Amino acid sequence: MRVTAIETIHVGAYPNITFVEVETDEGLTGLGETFRTPKAVAAQLHETVAPYLLGRDPLTIDAHSHALLNPYIGFASSGVEIRAASAVNIALWDLWGKSVGQPIHALLGGLTRDKIRVYNTCAGYSYNQAGGRRIVTTTGDTTVIGPYDDQVAFTQRPADLAQSLLDMGITAMKIWPFDPFAVATGGRDISADDLRTGVEPFRKIRAAVGNAIDIMCEFHSLWNLPTAVRIADALSDYDVFWSEDPVKMVDLDVLADYRSRVSIPVCASETLATRHAFRELLAKQAVDYVMLDLGWCGGLSEAKLIAGMAEAALRPIAPHDCTGPVVLIASLHLALNAPNAMFQEVVRAYYTGFYRELVTELPRIENGEAYPMTGAGLGTALVPGLKQRADVTVQRSTLHR
Repeated sequence: MRVTAIETIHVGAYPNITFVEVETDEGLTGLGETFRTPKAVAAQLHETVAPYLLGRDPLTIDAHSHALLNPYIGFASSGVEIRAASAVNIALWDLWGKSVGQPIHALLGGLTRDKIRVYNTCAGYSYNQAGGRRIVTTTGDTTVIGPYDDQVAFTQRPADLAQSLLDMGITAMKIWPFDPFAVATGGRDISADDLRTGVEPFRKIRAAVGNAIDIMCEFHSLWNLPTAVRIADALSDYDVFWSEDPVKMVDLDVLADYRSRVSIPVCASETLATRHAFRELLAKQAVDYVMLDLGWCGGLSEAKLIAGMAEAALRPIAPHDCTGPVVLIASLHLALNAPNAMFQEVVRAYYTGFYRELVTELPRIENGEAYPMTGAGLGTALVPGLKQRADVTVQRSTLHR
C-alpha cells in the first residue's frame, strides 16, 4: 500500500479546524485533524509533509512520526510543523485500523475499561469559532445562542449550569471566570474586587449543589506567578479539583514553584508538544494531572508514549478536546486504552451541535460517561457532501507517477 494523495479540508463556518485525508492506492482513506492557523498548517502539509509522505507505505507509522516530529526548526514547539504531523499521524492510525478492520483502541492494546468519565468544558457554541477564544464578562456580550451556551451560563447562572450538568449525569465541569481580568491587565495583577467576582461562580455552585460536582479552574496560561498563586489561594475554600495551566508553559520550574505554594492540584498542559516536553514536566514534579492534546502534541503515537511516561510517574492523564470532532474521537480511543486515563474532556455545545455537521459518527456519551467507537479505525468519516459546501476549501497534493 502506498500514499497517493493528501487533502486538506477547511470549513469556513468553523475556521480553526483543519481536516486532513490521506489516500492510498488500495482505496483506503485515513482522516486526521488539528486546530488553529489552518492556512499555515495547510501550507506545511502541502509544502513539506506531502513531498515526504507521497509514495510511501502509510503503515510504517513510527518511521513517519519520527521524521515529521523532528524538523530542523519547530521540533520543540506545538507550532505548525508539529500540528501538521499530529493530524497526519491520526490519519495514519485511522488507515491502519481500516486496513485490518479494527478500531484504534484495539491497535493501541485494547480496552482497559468499557467507558470513561467525562467532564464538561463550559464553552459555548461560538467559543473557538473565530480566531481567539470568546471572552464573556458580566457587563459585556451575553448573547445566548442555544441551550448549552455554557460560557454565558457560568458567568450569569453558575448554579443553574451545575444542576443542568448533574441532570445529564455529568459530575465534573471546567470554567474560567478569571480570564476577562487577565485580558484587562495582561495577567500582571488582579484587583480585590475582580478576585471576588471571579470566585463567585465557585461559591454559588457549592452553595447550590455542594460537592455533587467537581469543578476545575482553567487559567489559560494567562497569569504571572504571584497572581496565579493569589487566585489559587482565593479558591482554596471551594474544593477546586485542579488549576489548569496557571502560568505560561515557558519555564516549568516556575510551574513547579506554583505547585509547591498552592493547595489546589495542578493540571498541565494542552500547549506542550512531544514526549520531550512532558518528560521535563514530570521530572520537575510540576504537575498532578497530565493534559495532552492529540492534535498538538504529535498525534496518537506520541500521546501513547506520553501516557506511558505519566503512568510510570503515577500521574493520571486527561486528554484535551475543545477543538474538533476527530481529535475528540482519537482522544477517546487513547483514554479507553490507557490505564491511567482519568477523564475525557467534552464540550456538550459541540458534540450535540456542530460536530454533527462534520462527521458521520460521534461517541455515545450518556450519564457522564463516554463509550468506545465500534467501527474500524477512528470509526467515523467526514459527512458525505461536506467538500461540496460553498464555504469549504479543499487543497490536494498527489503522487505523480
